[in-house]
Amino acid sequence: MKTSARNQFKGSVEAVNLGAVNAEVKVDLGSGDHLVAIITNESARNLELAPGKPVVALIKASSVILMTGEGAMTSARNRLCGKVVACTEGAVNGEVIIGLPGGNQLTSIITNESIRKLGLAVGGEVCGLVKASSIILAIEG
Repeated sequence: MKTSARNQFKGSVEAVNLGAVNAEVKVDLGSGDHLVAIITNESARNLELAPGKPVVALIKASSVILMTGEGAMTSARNRLCGKVVACTEGAVNGEVIIGLPGGNQLTSIITNESIRKLGLAVGGEVCGLVKASSIILAIEG
């Protein structure tokens, strides 16, 4: 499967909780990290999601919000923390790659101003926040 999404995490479904319209799907990335995705019930049925089923979670780099410091409360369901392994500024926006403890990497595209304001640099600690509704789930095959 090829996509333009910079963040592609292979994992397995841990739980599926159906609501009136949407389903909450918890994905185990196998590295101690988890993601929660909100998709429609119809999509959950079409993908035949059930505990143990392999899935790929796709997240656009522009959907990853970065945060430094501890204790901030947010509405984002997903918080993946690690160390900056690359930080490259462009003309307006920059790319920040976070090395997660389990070996995965999370890429974020943010403004150069935000990179400077947050003091982001290689080796620094940072968390990537992702809303559950910003995660697309896919199955291979």
